[in-house]
Amino acid sequence: MRTETLGKELASRSLAALDYTSRQETEQAKSNPERVLVVHNFYQSPGGEDQVFRQEIAMLKAKGHSVSEFTVHNDEVNALNKWDLAWKTFWNDDVFRRLTELIRRERPSIAHFHNIFPLISPAGYYAARMQNVAVVQMVHNYRLICPKAIMYRDGHVCEQCTHRAFAWPSIIHRCYRGSALATGLTATMTAYHRVRGTWDSLVDVYIAATDFSRKKLIEGGFSADKIVVKPNFLVDALQEGPGGGGYVAYVGRLVPEKGVATLLKAWSLLDSSIQLKIVGDGPMRDIVKAAAEVDPRIEFMKFCSRAEVHAVLSRAEMMVFPSEWYEPFPLTMIEAFAAGTPVVAARIAHLPDLVRPGQTGRLFRPGDARGLADEIKSLFAVPSERRAMRAYCRRTYEELFTAERNYPILMAAYRKALNQTT
Repeated sequence: MRTETLGKELASRSLAALDYTSRQETEQAKSNPERVLVVHNFYQSPGGEDQVFRQEIAMLKAKGHSVSEFTVHNDEVNALNKWDLAWKTFWNDDVFRRLTELIRRERPSIAHFHNIFPLISPAGYYAARMQNVAVVQMVHNYRLICPKAIMYRDGHVCEQCTHRAFAWPSIIHRCYRGSALATGLTATMTAYHRVRGTWDSLVDVYIAATDFSRKKLIEGGFSADKIVVKPNFLVDALQEGPGGGGYVAYVGRLVPEKGVATLLKAWSLLDSSIQLKIVGDGPMRDIVKAAAEVDPRIEFMKFCSRAEVHAVLSRAEMMVFPSEWYEPFPLTMIEAFAAGTPVVAARIAHLPDLVRPGQTGRLFRPGDARGLADEIKSLFAVPSERRAMRAYCRRTYEELFTAERNYPILMAAYRKALNQTT
């Protein structure tokens, strides 16, 4: 690590009131790979990343690992002025100090980061590496190459910033929260730490959920040697459902990039009495609610527990997944497969790798409401095909997406990270 970097300067300043971990303590931590520190910045609106964070902790504990947790919550942003938030996004001195103290006390050998934006900041990496702890970063979205994190703008996929050292087009389009200032801050943070070598030298291993996400990171300039692929999974032993509910289910955030408008348009084109249950919440809730009020075939279920969601998926004839962005790896897809429920999905990103026509579901062109309606009507008309798909979906879940299948992949990623710091 170059001593002239800002990170080194800030880390040295932050450690002024702390003693460095002794060489003996460091060697003891390195000899005990069972100790894991898991770090996450919770979102204001709960989502899949938060759930993956909890799932991985549950899996690690079930396997006998000693797990320490360090979390912050984006509700704290409301109490910060824009300049304090800007600084903390680049370097959160308080997080550095608290993480350093936690690491010295717990002595983990692995620091597994999930979301670090905006309050944990890259200071978390420095806290770990200065204590000789290996750093693993889970890649849940595309924040490192897209300030908006979803590579989607104005109703279509956008890759204008993917290959740029500085994502200036995102500022022009006000991609993050509709604000040029907020977007510029995010773009500058990622570019600054790219120049300083933070992303390359401080992170030992990146975990991408799919080959597609790995490919996009490589296109964005990240080292292929540092990126491993590990899918999401379910830690709960979910039971296969019976189907037979006579309806189609949508489960997810109600946002434009999820294809909600396409879904509602497809139902207006569907000349049948097929029922649709929509489970979710988000900025498009009023649009969905209005559609449900005028179309008796649509039922809007705003909030459901995980058990209720599984019950809905278990009895559904199929789940519809009309996403129009590069979805990293939807947990709802795994939940549908666990329930034995086939999926009708958009043909985008890695979704064709999950949804195999004639096996686990059907595919349609993203944004094509007529195509979606036709696939739903066609599959609904063939009960025998759906029954065969249910068995195949359940088998896919059991073979690929359980904790037992996932754990060895995670351990291999940890070993790779440890080898980088040896």
